[in-house]
Amino acid sequence: MTAMSGDQSYVRIFDTTLRDGEQSAGASLNGGQKLDIARALSRLGVDVIEAGFPAASASDGEVVARIAAEVGHDQDGCPSDAPPIICGLARCAPADIDAAWAAVGRALRPRIHLFLATSEIHMRHKLRMSRAEVLARAGEMIAYARRLCPDVEFSPEDAGRTEPEFLHQVLEAAIRAGAGTLNIPDTVGYRMPHEYGALIAGIADNVAGIEDVIISVHCHDDLGLATANTLAGIRAGARQAEVTVNGIGERAGNCALEEVVMALQTRHDCHGLETGIDTRQLTPVSRLVSACTGMVVQPNKAIVGANAFAHQSGIHQDGMLKSGETYEIMRPESVGAGTRLVLGRQSGRHALRARLAELGHDLDDDALALAFEAFKQMASGKRHIDDADLLELVPPAAARSGAM
Repeated sequence: MTAMSGDQSYVRIFDTTLRDGEQSAGASLNGGQKLDIARALSRLGVDVIEAGFPAASASDGEVVARIAAEVGHDQDGCPSDAPPIICGLARCAPADIDAAWAAVGRALRPRIHLFLATSEIHMRHKLRMSRAEVLARAGEMIAYARRLCPDVEFSPEDAGRTEPEFLHQVLEAAIRAGAGTLNIPDTVGYRMPHEYGALIAGIADNVAGIEDVIISVHCHDDLGLATANTLAGIRAGARQAEVTVNGIGERAGNCALEEVVMALQTRHDCHGLETGIDTRQLTPVSRLVSACTGMVVQPNKAIVGANAFAHQSGIHQDGMLKSGETYEIMRPESVGAGTRLVLGRQSGRHALRARLAELGHDLDDDALALAFEAFKQMASGKRHIDDADLLELVPPAAARSGAM
């Protein structure tokens, strides 16, 4: 495989929560919320913040400009030595590019991100342009953006369904015009992991000049494969991952930032790659984005869901009480969370004893047996058992003798 530019042991995290993420149906962020999220992303350690689509509206341009001027210069709390790159999206049109530059140009490290569709479906039905016209437009507009901004990224929209030979031609034209990052979007979440990995490998092996740029991956979750495809692309040589917090985004969403980061960290033995993310902030940032967008994180969501480190089965709880490694492949503290032993009808007496001890009641075997029998009866009729319920189970004698 052809070597590509940059540190090959490092994966850049490009966060598009404020752009692609806000495109989620029902998600809406005001300027203050966007600024709060941008600051949190900076503290989290993301390498690039795609702050918005400045040409979409005057208000979008103003917010991106504010993020560029404030977060794009603020190094306080950043895990790295420099503030994140602040990026603005633009179509391949001069007015869009001008609007993007007017906004992101205020950042210490600005980037313009251009996109133009390249699949036959999009070119025929949406753009109504020929291959030759797309090639010419991409090259012209990348060159135009490059004259304004030293850092230009290009995305051939719907690359996942683009004929590979034509995709390679477009990417070569983008490199010649001055693009420093080539993003390969699986825009509709169509590819299987082995297919998407092969697509990235084919680009790495066949595109002239690829050794001088960064290959980026941008995967959607229409078939539930966004994280798998992103990891496949990284294994094939991509060194930037485009992601959103909680995986929010168009339709079924984007690849989840927290999933890719923790997959790379937890399975470092498999990938041997690093990111600049302070993983202890993943859960707090997830909660911030959820609160601001109004999009609830499903309880069983990987890494940041309420149940990600919750254990209810008696067998699992017994294992956890003996060693957290039995049923947790990462420490919850490493992502800013904590272990929860949830008491329900499937829980065992060891978990009940441990929780009652935490509440100040260290029961002997006889008292525990009585409490456990009562607990099972209670659990069969209640979905949620709280600490007040548990205290009702303590036999009076044990409650009087009481504390540990």
